[in-house]
Amino acid sequence: MSPQAAGLLQLTALIAALALAYRPLGDHMAKVYSSEKHYAPEKWIYKVIGANPAAEMRWPAYLRGVLAFSAVSVFFLYLLQRMQGSLPGSLGFSSIDPDQAFNTAASFVSNTNWQSYSGEQAMGHVVQTGGLAVQNFLSAAVGMAVAVALVRGFARSRTGELGNFWADLVRGTVRILLPISVIGALVLVACGAIQNFSGIHQVGQFMGGTQEWNGGAVASQEAIKELGTNGGGYFNANSAHPFENPNPLSNLFEIFLILLIPFALTRTFGRMTGSLRQGYAILGAMAVIWIGFIALMMWTEFAHRGPAFEIAGGAMEGKETRFGIAGSSIFAVSTTLTSTGAVNSFHSSYTGFGGGITMLGMQLGEIAPGGVGSGLYGMLIMAVIAVFLAGLMVGRTPEYLGKKIGTRQIKLAACYILVTPALVLGFTAVAMALPTPTDSMTNSGAHGFSEILYAYTSGANNNGSAFAGLGADTQWFNTTIGIAMLLGRFVPMVFVLALAGSLAEQKPVPETAGTLRTDKPLYAGLLVGTILIITGLTYFPALALGPLAEGLAS
Repeated sequence: MSPQAAGLLQLTALIAALALAYRPLGDHMAKVYSSEKHYAPEKWIYKVIGANPAAEMRWPAYLRGVLAFSAVSVFFLYLLQRMQGSLPGSLGFSSIDPDQAFNTAASFVSNTNWQSYSGEQAMGHVVQTGGLAVQNFLSAAVGMAVAVALVRGFARSRTGELGNFWADLVRGTVRILLPISVIGALVLVACGAIQNFSGIHQVGQFMGGTQEWNGGAVASQEAIKELGTNGGGYFNANSAHPFENPNPLSNLFEIFLILLIPFALTRTFGRMTGSLRQGYAILGAMAVIWIGFIALMMWTEFAHRGPAFEIAGGAMEGKETRFGIAGSSIFAVSTTLTSTGAVNSFHSSYTGFGGGITMLGMQLGEIAPGGVGSGLYGMLIMAVIAVFLAGLMVGRTPEYLGKKIGTRQIKLAACYILVTPALVLGFTAVAMALPTPTDSMTNSGAHGFSEILYAYTSGANNNGSAFAGLGADTQWFNTTIGIAMLLGRFVPMVFVLALAGSLAEQKPVPETAGTLRTDKPLYAGLLVGTILIITGLTYFPALALGPLAEGLAS
């Protein structure tokens, strides 16, 4: 079987598995977030934190809950890293420096999981498992809660109440993320991923010296890092490391976990708004972009240019032979079109156009299917923009799911889509203008510029993957990328929740013959076009200086 045929077979199997899980998981999540029943462990948690899960919240109160919980999470994760040297299970590692501790705390709480350190050489078992893995659950649950709040804004009318943040946070963790991640960890252990708390030990002689590795609760962290679209690896090589991702079967399963909840949330959206067809339209737009990007990536990486490519069968530099070009391409596209950031290959070694595809996937806003929760609310923001543009073209007041899209709604949506590009392009421009940050570039020219552009694109979009060429463990990058991650995560949430509140206060508008059908393929195509045009106009000049220039020159 040719590598191309094997890649098509992998993609087909992945789509089939996602299709089988789509309906039951989507319906289950709708029931979780609509239920009035509280399980005994949940009641205990509410009692400990002093929350009343039955109390409805308007959007300012919901936002205060999100921000307060996240701020406390940043503080405790920062403190845990700073105390590592005196904690048991530290494996002899010293405490993390202040700037790197801040960067890592901001990274994991914002669901970015950007890592400017080598996990196996810096973090002990307590920080890895009690700090980073815990935030993998909680940051994902926060994103899902905000998405559900926006869905309630579309579904409810004549009320500003969006549910209860604490109930949404706990239910998302206990009833969705925890059970699936337990099953996922067992599957990964069966595939060969390690799960232990062993110390540092020698594994053999290599080139006249010894190599040392430490163990860890890798399979369990790998499961939630993919399921929660987090991405932070236990080891520096991330999902390219055989302890995390042993073989092609585990590789395909990890991609499945990455895409599982973001795609299924469209079913949840349709179920909670009372129109499954609306959920299918959003799903269709996501799927078109995802499959299109995979096709482009495979074409780029399989293209034979020169003797080296012909001998290897394509661009194999930076890719694991056990995954090949197809398995690496599907993983790279899936991880950058979501907010996962896990890597099973090094994106810096991709062809010029291939590296550009990974960058563009993040610059779309990671909405196809996007991060857990953040993908759905990002796509719904773009749906509001698309409806507004359609309304301008036909001269009608735009409506979406029976809600009028007026001045307030479109201003909030516009602010949402402007935040991330401002952070990415602003920080990139400043870094390129100053002499010190550019010293961290491994390469010069277009590829060196791509390293810095990729870093801020990854940070501000809460992806976390790296171009693998930038020396990011400096005070400048630890601080500025940390700031970009926090602003890129929580400022857009302000506009999402404000939009949800304004929609929930409206009374429903009856559908007429002139109402734009937003559950049809025509609208899904308009939505895809809107996403690509907005992104192209925003990022094309920067992309032209980096990956496009490199690709055209090669």
